[in-house]
Amino acid sequence: MNTKWTVLALLATLAACGKGQVREEFPDPARAYPAGGTYVNLDNLRQYAPGMNKRQIQTLLGTPQFNEGLWGVREWNYVFNFRRSVGAEPIQCQFQVRFDGNGVAMGQAWKPDSCAALLEPVPAAVAPPPPAPPPAVAPLRLSADALFAFDSANLSAAGRAKLDELVQSLSVSAAQATLNIIGYTDRIGSDAYNMELSQRRAQSVRNYLVQQGIPAASIHAEGRGNSAPLVQCDDAGAALLDCLAPNRRVEIAVSGG
Repeated sequence: MNTKWTVLALLATLAACGKGQVREEFPDPARAYPAGGTYVNLDNLRQYAPGMNKRQIQTLLGTPQFNEGLWGVREWNYVFNFRRSVGAEPIQCQFQVRFDGNGVAMGQAWKPDSCAALLEPVPAAVAPPPPAPPPAVAPLRLSADALFAFDSANLSAAGRAKLDELVQSLSVSAAQATLNIIGYTDRIGSDAYNMELSQRRAQSVRNYLVQQGIPAASIHAEGRGNSAPLVQCDDAGAALLDCLAPNRRVEIAVSGG
């Protein structure tokens, strides 16, 4: 009686095996051929997916490395080596593909499980953010009344002294500095006259700076007439002239010095 039950249990076990139960164990990597496994093409390995047949997998990954044939076997085993960077020590992993009775892949396994993460592309290096632009430097604002006599484009002695201070501050880096000189007038007079006066004043400042050694090629001068006023005034007569004084100016923007 005991013999009968033993035979029945053995038959049940064989029947289960015949239905394609998948073994969970991996073969001893020392038995792999070629010895030590292979260095697999990661792009090919990423193409693998369940549903592929053995011919397709063999094309991608090569022949299984444990004398496993093409027909009648339910798993293929590989030993793969990976390098995450040039010159790094290789990482060795076992890879197992499991097939159904028709030779179609139905799953896979890694040993150790952490090897699956090796298929993830190496994250691209994040480019550092571009450096912040340098803070804008406010232009040097000089009163036209301090540089010139009223309605004149000839520099006064006080005006030349003001510009000498600017030259002194640029003495170390004058060759690298770029100066943009803009002349402005108040609104009294015609637009055409004010534009011409502001241009002559800006040019006078430029000429003086060139005489003091600033390279002419690094200085640009222009007049903008009565545009961009700093103040608005409703006074009349002498009071109006005094009120509009801030609009009569020469601005010097220095960069690169």
